[in-house]
Amino acid sequence: MKALILVGGFGTRLRPLTLSVPKPLVDFANKPMILHQIEALKAIGVSEVVLAINYQPEVMLNFLKDFETKLGIKITCSQETEPLGTAGPLALARDKLIDDSGEPFFVLNSDVISEYPLKEMIEFHKSHGGEASIMVTKVDEPSKYGVVVMEESTGQVEKFVEKPKLFVGNKINAGIYLLNPSVLDRIELRPTSIEKEIFPKIAGEKKLYAMVLPGFWMDIGQPRDYITGLRLYLDSLRKKTSSKLATGPHIVGNVLVDETATIGEGCLIGPDVAIGPGCVVESGVRLSRCTVMRGVRIKKHACISSSIIGWHSTVGQWARVENMTILGEDVHVCDEIYSNGGVALPHKEIKSSILKPEIVM
Repeated sequence: MKALILVGGFGTRLRPLTLSVPKPLVDFANKPMILHQIEALKAIGVSEVVLAINYQPEVMLNFLKDFETKLGIKITCSQETEPLGTAGPLALARDKLIDDSGEPFFVLNSDVISEYPLKEMIEFHKSHGGEASIMVTKVDEPSKYGVVVMEESTGQVEKFVEKPKLFVGNKINAGIYLLNPSVLDRIELRPTSIEKEIFPKIAGEKKLYAMVLPGFWMDIGQPRDYITGLRLYLDSLRKKTSSKLATGPHIVGNVLVDETATIGEGCLIGPDVAIGPGCVVESGVRLSRCTVMRGVRIKKHACISSSIIGWHSTVGQWARVENMTILGEDVHVCDEIYSNGGVALPHKEIKSSILKPEIVM
């Protein structure tokens, strides 16, 4: 089987992290976002992944070459010269996706993190005999999204309602699809939306089915959702393979620590923290609800919560970093500094406190 991952654009919502690497390569729970998806696809027998991309394909491919051999899966790029929306890239990659097998192929949105029940999705797709299957997930506030209205017992999709004012349902498109090759005949090579143009047509012919995603789901394309997504991911890890999580008197709740990181005496870490490779956490540090990426040093008695600390940054002694502070790559927070929601671009030194959320150029 094959799969297409919609990588798309510049990742502006995750700046300043995406000023250093393309968004799918930003670390999430100690590995690049896109790797979570590629590993899940490999696990159910997908042999080739096509990345639909319009930005920095060389960077992506060079990076993923290592993983091709490690995972034993073919990874290629399909590069658009102009943004083609969410359906156009399928038309562009048509020749890569179609072979003689007639097998359906997966399409995934690269920002989505979930438990990827892809095996169940294949079974669901075969059982209903329609042309396309989509995953849907239940949300508390459906008015912010496009809602999928479906027949509960069969999963047959009736219609889509964009940002409904009145309640029509609480299931939204989760950005994971399984499509028959015939779907490609419906897509022209131009900027088009699969959600707004292609799926409603298939639904109109009663050939589109939705499966409710078991477990968690999050679009981690922006910082607040990234932090929430980490909590959900670690929760799920606790249920599935809790051996991967850190334990000890200094750990509270779910914490993921790379084996090459070092943690000093008298720290309190957790809940919902990821500490990446080569990090040094000195003594007396407090970390909660945060991600600390590769090569970061956190000095004595610093306190970090609800924040993302980018690669190779340092946080000084007695510093306090909180409220969705995001440090880009190689940012240095001086001793005793306070950051309340500061967003620091790469290679900056922060010498004075940031008292209200602002961007530090």
